[in-house]
Amino acid sequence: MTIAVIRIHGRVQIDQKIEDTLRRLRLNKKYSCIILNPNQEQKGMIKKVKDFVAFGDVTLETLEKVIVARGKAIDKTKKVDAKKAAEAVSKNTKYSALNLRNVFRLHPPRKGINAKLQFPRGVLGDNKEGINELLLRML
Repeated sequence: MTIAVIRIHGRVQIDQKIEDTLRRLRLNKKYSCIILNPNQEQKGMIKKVKDFVAFGDVTLETLEKVIVARGKAIDKTKKVDAKKAAEAVSKNTKYSALNLRNVFRLHPPRKGINAKLQFPRGVLGDNKEGINELLLRML
C-alpha cells in the first residue's frame, strides 16, 4: 500500500507539535508531497497531521507521472527510468538508491482547492483513491 501525502496548509498559525511532525515527514513547504509505504510510526504521524495534509492510496500510473513531471535527480548526470522507479518505490526501495530526491514539489491544483473542509467536501484528510485526481491536477 503506497500512500501519497501532500501538505495543503501553510506555516501560519500551526501548533509547534504539528509543525515538528510535518518536518519529520519532510513536508516543509506548502504543496510538497512525499510518497511512502508507511510503518506504524508514520501512520501515527499522518493521523496527527490529517487536518493539514491530504493523503490517500496512489496508483502506479499516477506515481509514474509524478516521477516524470516533478521528480528531481540527485546526480544530474544519471537518467532515471520512471517506470522502474515507480515500481521500486511501491516496493519500499530507498529514494537515494533510485537517484531521486524524496520530496516532490508540486504546483497549486488547477481549478482551485477547497482547503478548509474535510474530505467529503474539501481535500484535507484521507482522500482514498481521490488523491490520484488531485495529484494529476497539481503536476
